[in-house]
Amino acid sequence: MTIQVLIPDDYQLATQALTFLRSHDKFRCTSLGDLTKAAQADEALLNAQALILIRERTVVDEAFLRRTPNLKLISQTGKLARNVDIEACTRAGVALVEGVGSPVAPAELAWLLIMASRRKLVSSVNAMREGRWQTEIGSAVSQQVIGILGFGKIGKRLASYAQAFDMQVQVWGSERAKEEARSAGFLVPENREQFFATSDIVTVHQRLVAQTEGNITFADLSAMKADALFVNTSRAELVAEGALYEALKQGRPGYAALDVYEDEPVYNTTHPYLSMPNVLCTPHLGYVEQASYDLYFKVAFDNVIRYFEGDRSQVINLSF
Repeated sequence: MTIQVLIPDDYQLATQALTFLRSHDKFRCTSLGDLTKAAQADEALLNAQALILIRERTVVDEAFLRRTPNLKLISQTGKLARNVDIEACTRAGVALVEGVGSPVAPAELAWLLIMASRRKLVSSVNAMREGRWQTEIGSAVSQQVIGILGFGKIGKRLASYAQAFDMQVQVWGSERAKEEARSAGFLVPENREQFFATSDIVTVHQRLVAQTEGNITFADLSAMKADALFVNTSRAELVAEGALYEALKQGRPGYAALDVYEDEPVYNTTHPYLSMPNVLCTPHLGYVEQASYDLYFKVAFDNVIRYFEGDRSQVINLSF
């Protein structure tokens, strides 16, 4: 009997190119684009016995589970997050397994946004396409102060990139983050206000948990310099609702680069940030990279195979 495995919300249908997903005769993997737009979504969900979720794109709650009566397993790429209602899955008898990720692509994307924003790359390229020449004056990052909020795997990579560009690195976050930063020889300011006020660039690399939700406030942002850059490639919900938009309108910080939004995907071309010339927006590209996909989906698919072959040791919510 062939087991039906569905990969929903694969916007680029990139998983169709992953040959290992089609290498096992017992499993049939189907990739669908945006579930809200795919005409065959209902039929695919009805038949699915396993889902492989791409990070937090797909919200799995009680309403979603009612559309998947044959579902036995959800295999998450990377770590489970708040997009999956664990209790609802447990009540429905749906097993949950999670995978691994890599900090490489997200860290590189954050650094790309920093460099592109500081040198005003996108607006300069667009101007040249319109027949205009040298319309912008950017600024180098050398000797600027980069403030890294959160000091996990991604934050540590950003610190190493910044050192290579002769930047001054300072760190803020949990007590663990601050202690590890001190041990690594980086500056930890006396207080949170000083961190935001003295950073030329603040880049966010925290996990979204109850303790960090909304922890970046309007007061934090408005303490930044008028020419400072705020970069968020982690989660939009780390910032208090409306705080960044209001702070940008008031001129502190002067610039932002964003890869994450409270409601995704963003199809609305009139989204407030898209009309702001001092904001660089990208469509949540942090982990969307070939090597990352190879890693994420190889582990996630292996977890599916193990589960249906009887190995339930990776399940985090049900007892067998």
